[in-house]
Amino acid sequence: MERIVVKEARMTQLELGDSARELAREVLIHGPISRAELGRRLGLSPASLTRLSKPFLDRGLFVEAVEAVQGATGRPARPLDVRVDAQWFIGIKVTGEAAYGALTDLRATAVAQASRELDGHDVDAVVDVIVGLVGELVGAAGSASAGPMDAAASAAASDVAGPTAPGDLSDLGGIGLSIGGNVTGQRVVTRAPFLGWRDVPLADLLEARLGVPVDLENDVTALTTAEQWFGPARAHDAFAVVTVGAGVGYGLVMHDRVVTTPDTGLGLGGHLPLDPSGPPCLDGHRGCSTAMLAIPSICAQVGIALGREVGYDEVLELSAAGHPAARSVTDAAGRALGRMMGYIANLTMVESIVLSGEGVGLWEVAGDTALAALAADRDPEATPVEVFVDSAGFSSWARGAAAVAIQASLARLRLPA
Repeated sequence: MERIVVKEARMTQLELGDSARELAREVLIHGPISRAELGRRLGLSPASLTRLSKPFLDRGLFVEAVEAVQGATGRPARPLDVRVDAQWFIGIKVTGEAAYGALTDLRATAVAQASRELDGHDVDAVVDVIVGLVGELVGAAGSASAGPMDAAASAAASDVAGPTAPGDLSDLGGIGLSIGGNVTGQRVVTRAPFLGWRDVPLADLLEARLGVPVDLENDVTALTTAEQWFGPARAHDAFAVVTVGAGVGYGLVMHDRVVTTPDTGLGLGGHLPLDPSGPPCLDGHRGCSTAMLAIPSICAQVGIALGREVGYDEVLELSAAGHPAARSVTDAAGRALGRMMGYIANLTMVESIVLSGEGVGLWEVAGDTALAALAADRDPEATPVEVFVDSAGFSSWARGAAAVAIQASLARLRLPA
């Protein structure tokens, strides 16, 4: 049995109150940010802000940006930011076939990625795969720190003050794991239909093997968390997330909080009726969101028209080239996507929607169609809906899991008295 021992992370050894935790959250999400703006956001005086930020600066968790002249006063401004390599996190997305992982910095930017196929759905077998994947990410990160990194990781490292050592897991803040299904208290997988699991204490099992904090979350909720903290809509306190991939998911942020209920994980956004003339899903719902937008359904429709199996990339290539059968299917999918976004905007009154998941390539060939359908289902005087497309593809799921670990680490944050 493989066991990886990582010494406890620095952030989990500190202590702080609510004001300092809110300060850390604001700087993490919005930094670099001026002290004046922080004071306005948090209702803190300059003296209180100086007192609260000093321990973070002393421990190297915050850095001060290069001084600049502030406004008409001519006084130097030193915006605060986090040192993104002060801690590292691992995010893992588990499907019915494989586990996909990423080692990320404090802003969920991946510096190493890896995946492993599952040997089966037995709990112990899946735990073994996850433990092995963590070890692989540790090794890949160590190699990256000693040798060439990819361009994005290298650029990120060069922009950070202080030592950069991806894979120095003495600074590991935790592991986040996302799964399609229901999760209770970020500890127990109460239902995972793709794995056939019920009431599995997965966090405890992994912590016993890995020796670091592990937090679980539903996969769409985890991805929504990443979009809320680090995505293009993070400046908004209300927005929706639509995921397109093996299935169709829906997340919601209201009043700067990710909305969750006991039914989170049941896939309630997967069977919205969108096209009465569309194909049926496996549950018999004609023209529902899964039937119209999920990758397997899109591939099946084009495959039937061509008389052979086709993959999703080929469908998109054929559609872009103007192939009639592929174009017909992707246009219908675009109209369905626009209608789904229209439902969401009309019923929740959000003005921003993030599109994510491994199926977002659909937007390249059907985005205009989707936007037209969205506009058609909105009152002409309603505020236009801003659509952000997260083009990261499948890696966005692992990034979402890492964001759960980052958020949990902040909740555990302590500062010395």
